[in-house]
Amino acid sequence: MLSYWEKQSLLHYDCILLGSGIVGLSAAISIKERFPRKRILVLERGLLPSGASTRNAGFACIGSLTEILDDLRRMPAKEVVALVQMRKKGLQLLRSRIGDDRMQYRENGSYELIGEAELPALQQMEAVNAMLFDILPGPAFSMADDKIDAFGFARSHVRHLVKNNFEGELHTGMMMRTLIDLAFERGIEIKTGCEVTSFEEDAQQVKVTVNNSLQFSAEQLAICTNAFTGDFLPELDITPGRGQVLITGPVKDLPFKGIFHFDEGYYYFRELNGRVLFGGGRNLDFGGETTTDIALSARIQQDLEDKLRTLILPHHPFVIEDRWAGIMAFGQNKQPIVKAYSKRIWLAVRMGGMGIAIGSEVGRSLAALMHE
Repeated sequence: MLSYWEKQSLLHYDCILLGSGIVGLSAAISIKERFPRKRILVLERGLLPSGASTRNAGFACIGSLTEILDDLRRMPAKEVVALVQMRKKGLQLLRSRIGDDRMQYRENGSYELIGEAELPALQQMEAVNAMLFDILPGPAFSMADDKIDAFGFARSHVRHLVKNNFEGELHTGMMMRTLIDLAFERGIEIKTGCEVTSFEEDAQQVKVTVNNSLQFSAEQLAICTNAFTGDFLPELDITPGRGQVLITGPVKDLPFKGIFHFDEGYYYFRELNGRVLFGGGRNLDFGGETTTDIALSARIQQDLEDKLRTLILPHHPFVIEDRWAGIMAFGQNKQPIVKAYSKRIWLAVRMGGMGIAIGSEVGRSLAALMHE
């Protein structure tokens, strides 16, 4: 039961966005920057963002060498270059909007561990550097074999080390906290615990029902729910992919800092306050990890522990302090879907595991499309 006052003043908006992750908040902020007087509502089904924005490893990814080579097998070179450029522009916008200090952003590059299977990739490193020459201020990749022993990695598994000279790392929680604060400062409303159960478009507006009861309306609706978009629009080319992560307790005399990848980016780890945060392994069970169930797989968690013990920390004891999972979204290629779905409904979904890097730019592009 709603009062007259509630119906008159609390249910109607100029724009409603579904999803309070990095894309939804970035799009809302971008719309407010263009149109400060617009009334904007962001709806989030969880009490906290439910996808991957707060459940990742905090990598500001440009892309590892083997990952880019894998992309080249699936996409034309110009599309791969455009995707790297989108990552760069997205990170630049995120940094200018938030400020490095407010998310502990550091751009010290990253390293990729090269094993026996990845050795052919080294022969293509210079070609990839040349391909990216026009969008980066220098060579993207260089050899760093002299650091293998200093970092303490198992020589039986790590044959070479390739440095990516332009990747960064950040504190995911601080990033999202700051985006939420910026949204509030600009007068954007965020309502959590609001599961959208249906929406209906007519000539004048879109009506959005939450929790099977309350109905909001707006002139425009933007769907920014990434992997969970299939709940509303199952016909889209969106495949969920679960990413699992663990973090150790403090490791005595931990020999490395920075961020690291291996196996075409399917595994990733970093030093974090003297701990090792390690995630990935989705490629062990693509079928099982194609899910929106935010749970843990014993098989993948054991694989992560085994690789910690044999490859990453062969000479250092450790204990696991915490574990979690997040849900990403993929498709036949890595291009995000940013487009009009209908006259009043818009999409910014399928981040391809690159949400931190491209989310701000995707949000800005969505805002521009909605108001062309």
